[in-house]
Amino acid sequence: MMSSSTIATFDPCFKPITILFCFFFFCLLSPSSCASSIFSDEAVARLYELGKVSDASGYLERTFLSPASIRAIDVIRKWLEDAGLRVWVDQMGNLHGRVDGANANAEALLIGSHMDTVVDAGIFDGSLGIVSAISALKVMLINGKLQKLRRPVEVIAFSDEEGVRFQTTFLGSGAVAGIFPATTLGVSDKRDITIESVLKENSIEVTEESFLQLKYDPKSVWGYVEVHIEQGPVLEQVGFPLGVVKGIAGQTRLKVTVRGSQGHAGTVPMSMRQDPMAAAAELILVMESLCKNPEKYLSYDYQCSDSTVKSLSSSLVCTVGEISTWPSASNVIPGQVTYTMDIRAIDDLGREAVIYDLSKRIYQICDNRSVSCIIENKHDAGAVICDSELSSQLKSAASSALKRMEGDIEFEVPTLMSGAGHDAMAMSHLTKVGMLFVRCRGGISHSPQEHVLDNDVWAAGLATLSFLENMQ
Repeated sequence: MMSSSTIATFDPCFKPITILFCFFFFCLLSPSSCASSIFSDEAVARLYELGKVSDASGYLERTFLSPASIRAIDVIRKWLEDAGLRVWVDQMGNLHGRVDGANANAEALLIGSHMDTVVDAGIFDGSLGIVSAISALKVMLINGKLQKLRRPVEVIAFSDEEGVRFQTTFLGSGAVAGIFPATTLGVSDKRDITIESVLKENSIEVTEESFLQLKYDPKSVWGYVEVHIEQGPVLEQVGFPLGVVKGIAGQTRLKVTVRGSQGHAGTVPMSMRQDPMAAAAELILVMESLCKNPEKYLSYDYQCSDSTVKSLSSSLVCTVGEISTWPSASNVIPGQVTYTMDIRAIDDLGREAVIYDLSKRIYQICDNRSVSCIIENKHDAGAVICDSELSSQLKSAASSALKRMEGDIEFEVPTLMSGAGHDAMAMSHLTKVGMLFVRCRGGISHSPQEHVLDNDVWAAGLATLSFLENMQ
């Protein structure tokens, strides 16, 4: 019988070698336990690690190529390399990790999500899709299956999806999909710093020609898949950790500028005021009323049918998320008020009808109040229907993952629509897309209260692995 000291000499984890070797040794002995550790313990730890990479001290904020975004790139780069991928950063700050698999010349699967955040964000939005993909490929590396993939797989951590800094969403995925003109480089933020300048500040030299060359050749891409938190309450309500997305609502962002007559708060009679703040308040309430009850406002014609209005009644959502005044003093009637409107619906014709009707009402109210109004379209994205083939494969992958975790499942994996915009919207201009939603507590997102159960993070990783192992 060997003594304990003899056993120690034969156990590699008792020798002064790297933790990584010990981990691989453990995985060789117990592949299933290894996968479980990566999908649950390591994936969750990475989400929380990335959630600490912020430009703010008291909350999470990571916008396009900010200092925190550069640090996030360094963190995610190490994870991609750890999964055995070839890594690079493109000229829009997107981080890529690629493995060629068994056939380097085959059409590639692109998979990923965004690494930027809103202000005062949660830690799962975007990051979960990146971490799930990396975790699945790491398990395949350890199991010796990475190089056996039937087609190249490329993970992309997109530099900007939220559009916080430049009010232009999908900068990262839009560059890859080729939906932006070269003039996009001249778009500026609130401090009049252009996208091109930000890139140069981070040692990324880009010309109009090289910007356009960021677009992938559609013939080289098989499809795009994105794992993302639901950002809504449906999956929690039906009791499922995963759901397949059948489509994404179209989205329009408008900027409304109302100009009136600036004056002293104590000396201008109410009847003589041209107050843009009071006008903006009425405009916002009209928007709310229309979006709550579109059937009471929209006229029926060849473009706005009964079915369109019914679709709007169940899917239309409108939000004023930002408002500012000038000069913004308590004793001054404002001279100017600016606010944003975010309008979303599954039916594109219906969304356009809402914008047309709402615009008419805005101009009419402004005219009645003797103030001027300017409406600018800052972003417009049509609704996207996910590819049926990819959706079917994702549904099978999700079902397989849940069976591995829980045994037989009584009901089939649900399908649902997305009211939130995602990088898949931009990528749909390049290739077919599919999305897998992950349950989040209370449906809360874009908030520090955003939360995903550890087991649901595990389920997302397992489903991604199953999809990669069985993709056509």
